[in-house]
Amino acid sequence: MIVWLNGTHGAGKTTTGALVQRLIPDSRVFDAEKVGETLMDIKPGLPATGNFQHWPPWRPLVVETARHILDYTGGTLVMPMTVLVEQYWREISSGLAQHDIPVRHFVLHADQDTLRARIAGDTILGPNSPFRLQYLEPYAEAARTWLHAEAEVVETTHLTPAQAAQRIAEAVKIAAAALAEGIAEPSAGG
Repeated sequence: MIVWLNGTHGAGKTTTGALVQRLIPDSRVFDAEKVGETLMDIKPGLPATGNFQHWPPWRPLVVETARHILDYTGGTLVMPMTVLVEQYWREISSGLAQHDIPVRHFVLHADQDTLRARIAGDTILGPNSPFRLQYLEPYAEAARTWLHAEAEVVETTHLTPAQAAQRIAEAVKIAAAALAEGIAEPSAGG
């Protein structure tokens, strides 16, 4: 199974993902950004796009990497990764479904003021990261048009990462138990 943690940059996906991994037995964190970093290392470089997700190889490489990891290790992959382009999410989720890999798709959501405050206090990329700020409006648009309908939204405005991780892990454990009993069908997209 894959537990995909979506949401805008600065929403807490990486922090929450590490905490979720500790709460779900036999799970690992796979950061699909590393696939993008590998593509960015190709010399001479691939055509400039401003975002590695726009490179067509990125999406199927994420699917194949996740599939091979799961084939090798079993268990659950926790994948903290922002995907705001609906077509890209469809490519990834349908690719995983073709390999019969169930996906629990969560969106870590906070209101814009909270997101801006978190980005302003960011100690990793630095305060007011232009990179993170530039994705606030695309995230809001994706949330309005498709993303929140496609995933389980975890409202994090007033939650700590540990509380968000606990909610996600509990939802995953309940769904896994239902699947084991044959009560529910696995979800390939959300």
